[in-house]
Amino acid sequence: MLRSVTLLASTLVIGTVLTGCGLAETGVAGAAGGATQVEQAREAKQTEARAQKQVDAAIQLDADHRRAAEAESQ
Repeated sequence: MLRSVTLLASTLVIGTVLTGCGLAETGVAGAAGGATQVEQAREAKQTEARAQKQVDAAIQLDADHRRAAEAESQ
């Protein structure tokens, strides 16, 4: 009986340790995934800012061409 209790207790301790390790790995993976998402969001904002600058430049170029065309037609 004592041997059964010892075996059961050992099994529970080992199971708890292994479960703890698994949870720690999950936490680390979650933190790494969160960091990756933050980096992706930062890159997306930078891409959006570059695209907005290109759109603004295209709008300005179009306005310049219109003014030049109007000036030539007068």
